[in-house]
Amino acid sequence: MNFSISKLTFSPSTTLFIIGVLALLIIGALCITAWRRAARPVRTGSLEALRFLIALIVVLMLWKPEWRTITYPEDQPEIVILWDDSTSMTTEDTVMPSWLNPAPNALVATRQEFTKQALEADIWNKLEDNGKVRVTFQPFSGTPEEITPEEIAKQGSDLNTPLINLIEEHDNLKAVIMLTDGDHNLNRRDGDSNSPTQAAQKLHISKTPLYPVLIGAKKSLPDLDLVNLSAPDFGIVGEFIQIPFSIKSSMEKDISTTVTIKADENTPPKTKRIIIPANKTYRGSMLWQLQKEGSSTLKLSFPFNQGELISSNNSREFVVGAKKESIKALVIETRPRWEYRFIRNALSRDPGVDLDCLLLHPKHGKGDGPDYIQEFPEKLEDLQKYDVVFLGDIGIGDDQLTLEQANLLAGLVTEQASGIVFIPGPLGNQLTLKDSDLEPLLPITYDETKPQGLSDKIPSPLNLTKPGKTSLLTLLGENEAENPKIWRNLPGFYWCAAVKKQKAGAVILATHANRKNSYGSIPLLVTKQAGSGKALFLGHDSAWRWRRGVEDLYHFRFWKNVARWMSYQRNMAAGERIRLYRTPDRPKPGDLVTLSVNAFDTNGVPLRDGNVEVKITSPDNTKKTIILDRSEGKWGAFTGGFDVDQPGEWKVTAGIEGDILAEKVSTSIIAQGDKIEKVGKPVNADLLEEMARITKGSLITPDTLNNLSNIIDNLPAKTPLETRYPLWAHLALLISLIVLMALFWIGRKLNGTF
Repeated sequence: MNFSISKLTFSPSTTLFIIGVLALLIIGALCITAWRRAARPVRTGSLEALRFLIALIVVLMLWKPEWRTITYPEDQPEIVILWDDSTSMTTEDTVMPSWLNPAPNALVATRQEFTKQALEADIWNKLEDNGKVRVTFQPFSGTPEEITPEEIAKQGSDLNTPLINLIEEHDNLKAVIMLTDGDHNLNRRDGDSNSPTQAAQKLHISKTPLYPVLIGAKKSLPDLDLVNLSAPDFGIVGEFIQIPFSIKSSMEKDISTTVTIKADENTPPKTKRIIIPANKTYRGSMLWQLQKEGSSTLKLSFPFNQGELISSNNSREFVVGAKKESIKALVIETRPRWEYRFIRNALSRDPGVDLDCLLLHPKHGKGDGPDYIQEFPEKLEDLQKYDVVFLGDIGIGDDQLTLEQANLLAGLVTEQASGIVFIPGPLGNQLTLKDSDLEPLLPITYDETKPQGLSDKIPSPLNLTKPGKTSLLTLLGENEAENPKIWRNLPGFYWCAAVKKQKAGAVILATHANRKNSYGSIPLLVTKQAGSGKALFLGHDSAWRWRRGVEDLYHFRFWKNVARWMSYQRNMAAGERIRLYRTPDRPKPGDLVTLSVNAFDTNGVPLRDGNVEVKITSPDNTKKTIILDRSEGKWGAFTGGFDVDQPGEWKVTAGIEGDILAEKVSTSIIAQGDKIEKVGKPVNADLLEEMARITKGSLITPDTLNNLSNIIDNLPAKTPLETRYPLWAHLALLISLIVLMALFWIGRKLNGTF
């Protein structure tokens, strides 16, 4: 049952109410009887009154008293019409309804044009109800007049914030009408969630229905969109770089087109013919040869095709740097087999490679002569200079590597971003590396039951996998088109290592063409990320046979590709005492860029004392400084990172903190400037329908917008806001009850002493 005394309301059950009344009657009767019999009626009367007050408070608390207030809106009832002014509203896909009386040649208009005409129509006058309701119009998600190119890319649609602001600024909203395509792409707001359903929940609490007007088509416009382009930051003068790209199609048929990369007027463009499947994403890549040192601005584009409606997303510019480079390579082998001899010759003739060889021949002594060293570089300052290490048929044992040396090589790769190439041989020495730190770096797992490998009487070729067909490592021709034919015609091999399978995270570039095992085709050319560095495994020792009839052409090109691929990361930004590299190469706004630095003292020893300081300048010239964390170990490795929150050029400079004599290295990071706001996307009907359902409104289409006033007129009058404050659960009431009981106990004791 419920009853009220002015603003005080009670809600006890019938049983509890009866028990409470009876209890008060009995306690009241006992109090009166005690007062009449008392020798000191004044004092006893006060105590009995206090006793009855305590009982009354307890009973009232059990009846759950609440203080009720009713707030009546002071403002006039208001209907707010929000209209979307974002870039996505320029999409031309809206069929004009008949009630707007469009011209015969204007049946289809942009979402923006429909919104403008709808706002100018007289349908809103009916909502004012002869002046009883105030109707206001507000745009949202518009682009400011004064805005930089970097800020334009960060502009987007936000459905949540304008609704939240309405709730905070208006206390008598009758309804909210939102003309929009439902595009919501700003997912964070001041570090908090920015979900539009959050605003819908608040509208529901305030009993304000939302009527979204869905403007646009539910299907994408016919278009080809260059959605992704991931070019490397730099390459080597005279060498090829690989430029992956993705084109998304919303066309109803396959499109045959030509992709073009162009630099300046003096450089001939590079073209590639492709077929983009209907309503799918085509992923491919192109090769570009860097001709001169320095930075170049390239443009990848494809022509505007028949049936497309948007041409602005058919091209994209990017910057690539080119520089000359000297790679420091170390080749370690036990005996001078043919593969070793030709690798040594190929690398020694490469003007971009500084080669050292360590030949640990167990019978004839160590190799000597040009490009030879006599001892393994035990000192860290000597070993850290190598960008790539070629490890032949060698393992851990007498006249080979020690366990400590093998672990040093592993540290060079994982901590200093060097590369390591495993080229096993018939002696099976590499199987002894399993107890060293090099074993986790191997991209494959050996079949230890066959340490001498597998031999065939007839030569077997390598089969390129799908990743192998597009990898720079396997590019032996001048272009991708002729590359598969070259690999099919390469001389085969008679021996290969007994490989069981590839390890997790490894990428298979080529497999044995004639042999399989229980895991499938035997992987023989495999790559793997190894800590900060890279690892490559070539499972046969007959690449030197590729020279047949063509001399050094393919053999030299393959190992040159390997050396440069291995050293790419280490040479992003390198000086005498500090080396800086990062991932990813081409971040997007919202990505975390991980920075890695190797620092050295004046003697070339990895830095043990001191910190690495990195200064970062964003595209809008905002500067900040971070101190990198020191990695465990003895390699002078430091790591850290920062968030890319805007597109454009980020400048990064690293130096040794407090060492004014130490050089600094700098690099630029180009954050791809994908615009958040897209034109041509379909409307987000599901989101708007969910928001309307939460607020007990309804989704409106352009055809029925002129009838919206009838729906709103039938809305029930908004009830005053009622607030109930539970007194029975208030801490002050509990404290008061305890104080009264304490006074009653003290009074009884005092009354008994007189």
